[in-house]
Amino acid sequence: MDLLEQLAHTNADPALLAQLQAMLAQKDELIAAKDAQLHVLQRQQDALSAAGHAKDIKIKALTLELAHHRRIRFGKASEAYSGEQLDMFNEAGDADLAAMEAELEALQAPRPAKPRSRAGRQPLPSELPRIEYRHEPSSCQCAACGRDLVKIGEDVSEQLDVEPARFFVHRHIRPQYACRGCDTVTAAAIPPAVIDGGLAAPGLLAWVAVSKFADHLPLYRLEQIAARQGVPLARSTLAGWIGKLGVVLQPLSERLAGLLLQRPCLHADETPVRQLDPGQGKTKHAYLWAYRSNHLDQGPPIIVFDYQSGRAGAHARTFLGTWRGHLMVDDYAGYKALFADGVTELACLAHVRRRFFELHAANGSPVAAEALRRIATLYAIEQQAASATAEARLQLRQVQARPVLVELHAWLQTMQQAVAPGSGTGKAIEHALKRWPALVRYIDSGTLPIDNNAVENAIRPIAIGKKNWLFAGSERAGRRAAAIQTLLGTARLNGLDPMQWLTSVLERLPTCPNNQIDSLLPFPNSTQL
Repeated sequence: MDLLEQLAHTNADPALLAQLQAMLAQKDELIAAKDAQLHVLQRQQDALSAAGHAKDIKIKALTLELAHHRRIRFGKASEAYSGEQLDMFNEAGDADLAAMEAELEALQAPRPAKPRSRAGRQPLPSELPRIEYRHEPSSCQCAACGRDLVKIGEDVSEQLDVEPARFFVHRHIRPQYACRGCDTVTAAAIPPAVIDGGLAAPGLLAWVAVSKFADHLPLYRLEQIAARQGVPLARSTLAGWIGKLGVVLQPLSERLAGLLLQRPCLHADETPVRQLDPGQGKTKHAYLWAYRSNHLDQGPPIIVFDYQSGRAGAHARTFLGTWRGHLMVDDYAGYKALFADGVTELACLAHVRRRFFELHAANGSPVAAEALRRIATLYAIEQQAASATAEARLQLRQVQARPVLVELHAWLQTMQQAVAPGSGTGKAIEHALKRWPALVRYIDSGTLPIDNNAVENAIRPIAIGKKNWLFAGSERAGRRAAAIQTLLGTARLNGLDPMQWLTSVLERLPTCPNNQIDSLLPFPNSTQL
């Protein structure tokens, strides 16, 4: 019973009761107004909190992007961790597997340091020619007692030297003979050449091509090198030789492409190059598409470059034609039509790792660090199987890599619920989960690759060369250059000296029958085909 009811039962003054009732009603109205005001303030606070949260996400995203661009512009090009951070490891160049093993060790508990052995001077390659100099004592009698000296051994030391490009002339002399009876004149045939009647011998043509496409020297520098030895070689002449080489070497490049398309698994990537836009006085973007054999397949490695005017997926479909197999690519949408038409997609784990690495490099994200640790475990398993048979590698992947991937997938799903979707971490996780089926496909085979590094490493020199080539003069010139790049790139993958190989090919090419073209390919020996 409230106070008013108690007063009513005690015959209290009605006027007093009415006054009290009015006061209570006024109090209730005041409380309701305060509640409404608090509700409005709470809604405003919630809106401000949401805006602040979105702002924080945006700030983090911009901070990550800024750090990424600063690292590209001013920092090291490597994705290695800094040695100053305890949970980080050092990568050295392209040694991806060794770097992943180092990361795994660094993220684990510290181990006692092993004593480091000092590295001595590496022996000089045994295949290099040697010029011997024998240094005998000035006298064969002992300087101390005068008796004859007896040889007991030799002390050998070696110095490395170099002979710069040395120009010389092949002088072909063809004596002419006449018949006294019928006045018939006879002379030996002119030796066949790649460029009929041309000034350049095979060695000079090879030097120009290798210098431009393997050593990335622009033609004006080759012109200067020749001029220092008194040899006038105009840039226009050098460019003409490159164009003719591209034409005569095109059949070899096409043969490599045919052999490549017989492989069951390929890598693909593309890089932009500039092409002169006739009539516009400027350049436009063209693309050099790269297709590489899988290093875990049998047979010699092959890389083929395909020059095209754009990046449309139709170019990849045209090159691959009826080929159906496993294709390792990045996340470029241009390949999607291939995967809808019978080609099996393989996703690159290195691309997934790179996103987490950039997060960790930008803000030390603990989620990114954990992702890197788990991915490093997968690469450590691959390193164990580096020299194993396909059967042994498959067994290792099933026993060791599969459980790691299962745990990684579950962990990524858990983290996806815990981080903001628009954050850098959220985007990295979403990217990994979206491509998950293609990422894990490799563990069900002993011959499928884990990432696309094989073609990325092979295409990386192109980025260096682009700074010196300036641009391709036309689409036709770009395709000729791609043919030369295909042959030199494949020679490099097979451990051949490009200068020696190309010189030999240009010497034999004019007289080589079409049915023996495979003997000219840049493989250690033709039995590998």
